[in-house]
Amino acid sequence: MDFMQIAASVIFLASIILVITGWIDSVIAALAGIVFMIFFGIYSDIDAFKIVDWNVIAILLSIWIISGYFGKSGVPDFMAAIILKMSKGNVAVFVTVLGMLAGFVSMLIDNVVVVLMFAPVVFHACRRFNFPAFAPVMFVGLCANFMGTAMLLGDLPPQMLHSVSGIEFSGFLWYLGRPSSFFILCISYIVTCGSFYWLFSRKYKDIRMDVASMSAEKPLDHIKDKPFAIISCSIFVLTIIAMAFRPVFGYTLGFIAMWGAIAIILVFELFKDKFTIEIPNVEQVLAELDWRAIFFYVSLFALVGGLEHAGVIKLVSNAITPLIQKSLVVGASALYWVTAPIVGIVEHDAYILTMLYVIRDLAKETGMNPWPLYWMLLWAGTLGSNLTVAGAPALFVAKSMGEKEDQRKVSLKEFLGITVPYVIISLIFCYIPAMLVWVIPFQK
Repeated sequence: MDFMQIAASVIFLASIILVITGWIDSVIAALAGIVFMIFFGIYSDIDAFKIVDWNVIAILLSIWIISGYFGKSGVPDFMAAIILKMSKGNVAVFVTVLGMLAGFVSMLIDNVVVVLMFAPVVFHACRRFNFPAFAPVMFVGLCANFMGTAMLLGDLPPQMLHSVSGIEFSGFLWYLGRPSSFFILCISYIVTCGSFYWLFSRKYKDIRMDVASMSAEKPLDHIKDKPFAIISCSIFVLTIIAMAFRPVFGYTLGFIAMWGAIAIILVFELFKDKFTIEIPNVEQVLAELDWRAIFFYVSLFALVGGLEHAGVIKLVSNAITPLIQKSLVVGASALYWVTAPIVGIVEHDAYILTMLYVIRDLAKETGMNPWPLYWMLLWAGTLGSNLTVAGAPALFVAKSMGEKEDQRKVSLKEFLGITVPYVIISLIFCYIPAMLVWVIPFQK
């Protein structure tokens, strides 16, 4: 390694360590890493700006804006009320189905937003029927983080894959003549949720919810303004459809998502007097966005770009080439099972973006098909991140809200008692179909 490669590696690792440990603010740590890379001449300030995939940032911002209106529509509460009545007082059914619903919603909405949307529903049931909230809200957080990679919009890793490989929205359903992310993750998701239903059945066997007392309540009561709900849901759905047909329109996903965000803001700004609920103005909508996360993701692209600019990613690619060439099955398995514990304790977005570039360069050098490795990385990176709060911000939010609701500090043993089984089950039952569908068929 030459000086530039060593400097880029040291700066990158130092920034990520600071992000993981929380010794200083994660955004400051990431931005400081960029400043040091520019100072040491690894790239120029102009290069750092150009390296950022602003298309992905536009997707994130726009979907968050649309999700903000959707969350205020009352639709999530409406769906939860239906689930509560359908459970017929069975806590295990209510918690499991609500968690499953949160996971499927997270395919289209950021997982942290999903936790914030569904946690109050959990707390309402826990207060009303007197059972602890921590395990149910943690299950919601785990499920929300699980399915974010099933489609293009739910989380940053699939958007980074789009940035690196060019895969389109439909590619997450069916790609290269075979089922891809949505179907592979659904298999694992159903098995994992089914396993936790069994665990919850034992945990809550002595608790029943008196849903008969809710007979006078109607789920539709949660939707305070039906026109508002219809418009916000319609724009959300139309934006997703337009993004799914991006090749037809010829625009970038970020541009399409931005049009959806602008449309929903304009409609509610121009006609806010027509609705019975208080419509947030543009300043309030923008204030609710997680700008720290945006700055962090921008910095992440620039930091990983510094590694690529210095040639570090090519070095890593060359180092793992012999293993992959010797056996795709062994190489993909190693990538999967090494990635899972790593992302459980480090910021998984940084790791996944770095390794996506490594796999891309590896494919260019060897002529191999990168998709078995892309998918194994993405799935292990998402599922493994459910191990700790360091790997998944959604878990941090769920844990904090659960502790506050129960008014107690949860021990590490109790926390891992939920996350470890979830991660192990999900990884095993994703690995099996992933190998059968995406690795073994490509083994030469």
